[in-house]
Amino acid sequence: MASSKATASIHDFTVKDARGNDVDLGTYKGKALLIVNVASQCGLTNSNYTELSQLYEKYKNNDFEILAFPCNQFAGQEPGNNEEIVEFACTRFKAEYPIFDKVDVNGSNAAPMYKFLKSSKGGLFGDGIKWNFTKFLVDKDGHVIDRYAPTTSPLSIEKDIKKVLGIA
Repeated sequence: MASSKATASIHDFTVKDARGNDVDLGTYKGKALLIVNVASQCGLTNSNYTELSQLYEKYKNNDFEILAFPCNQFAGQEPGNNEEIVEFACTRFKAEYPIFDKVDVNGSNAAPMYKFLKSSKGGLFGDGIKWNFTKFLVDKDGHVIDRYAPTTSPLSIEKDIKKVLGIA
């Protein structure tokens, strides 16, 4: 957990993985990150999970990570437990990137990391996350570079990912 000092980057946070273990996001220093709130029963699920897996496969050896955070705050579209969520993502979509503990992204119980992401890059209608598959691109130093709407195709932000990775 970030201390009372001002949070400078995503690397200042510790989150839980899908098995309940603490993960220090500082271990991702030097990697570009795409942080996404995911859901298994959303109309955007198939396209987003498919394209996230394609991006990951293409750039995982270039210091790129996708961090998926299941969230059930939007029309109850992520009702499963962590084990079911991981099984779904890994079996159906061959997700190889880390899937974390289910979190709230809005409201008083929002995960501190999501409060930081939202305050770093507000959305079109303010800070709140509007739906599943909102994406945050984070540079290798842990700073939020951009925020993308749920309907933004993961493949359409490939040029931004390449820029952060320093790939022509």
